[in-house]
Amino acid sequence: MTYKGRIVTAVALTTLGLGLTACNDGEDSATTQESPSASAPASPDPSSESPSAATGDDDAAAPAGDVAAPGTEVKIGDRAVLPFTYGTDKKGTIAVTVTAIEKGAEADMAAFGDKAKGMTPYYIRMKVENVGGTDLSYASLKLRGKLEGGGPTGVILVGDLPDKCDSESAPRDFTTKGASFETCSLSATKTDPIAAASFEEGDAYRDSPVLWTS
Repeated sequence: MTYKGRIVTAVALTTLGLGLTACNDGEDSATTQESPSASAPASPDPSSESPSAATGDDDAAAPAGDVAAPGTEVKIGDRAVLPFTYGTDKKGTIAVTVTAIEKGAEADMAAFGDKAKGMTPYYIRMKVENVGGTDLSYASLKLRGKLEGGGPTGVILVGDLPDKCDSESAPRDFTTKGASFETCSLSATKTDPIAAASFEEGDAYRDSPVLWTS
């Protein structure tokens, strides 16, 4: 499904869909408490060998509980295993590999109207794998762009650019271990360039995200 692009602010609700102001896309007002199951594996079997969550090892060797801790930083091209919840009934473990953060042209933002003048888009391209083997069909994942040092861009975009960065949902058969798909998250900035991609799903990662950097 393609939505008409628009820009919103997280703090000025009266300008929803129209306003563009400086805002923090990290939701600073949220209170965060690390979940034990998200930050570390529960009583792992010492006899089993498992790779680091941030390595590019074969996905079949990564157990569902061996997830990247909040605050983990990996390089673009590396794989991070993460807990994932979509909606109220889809929970599991995924592996995300950010394959590229591509800089677009200001002209690409025309679909967002005059509010987007002066903005530069960035396309966060990724591969998503089903590590836990649970039913995550039709789930979608969005990574946020971050400035150098992990700072927010100050812009929240609603929608995508199908010709440049189409956000794909998981296919119907994304229900088994090893299933994968590729997708893209759109981010933009008016200031410094975007230098990192950020996973902020769930309370444990909201204030301490997993970052992919160059």
